[in-house]
Amino acid sequence: MRDVVPICLRLPPREIAYVKFLFESYEGVAVVRTLDRRAATLVVLAAPDFAAEVHAVVETLIAEGACEVTQPPADFDGNWLGPEAED
Repeated sequence: MRDVVPICLRLPPREIAYVKFLFESYEGVAVVRTLDRRAATLVVLAAPDFAAEVHAVVETLIAEGACEVTQPPADFDGNWLGPEAED
């Protein structure tokens, strides 16, 4: 998927809803997907035109202690949208 800027985040499970709702409030800027719910790993798929804004929000979340930037899970298959997107 070339038309997004992926940013993987690891966070405490209690912060998942907060982070998802925060990015949803920036309508059209990014989509958040859960990569591994047990490890509380999310990916923020930022629209390229809004990558700077998304990075600023991520930096604020890091400063709050809500998350950290990480790599995709070791078993990640490269499909950011999940198995239901495969046709």
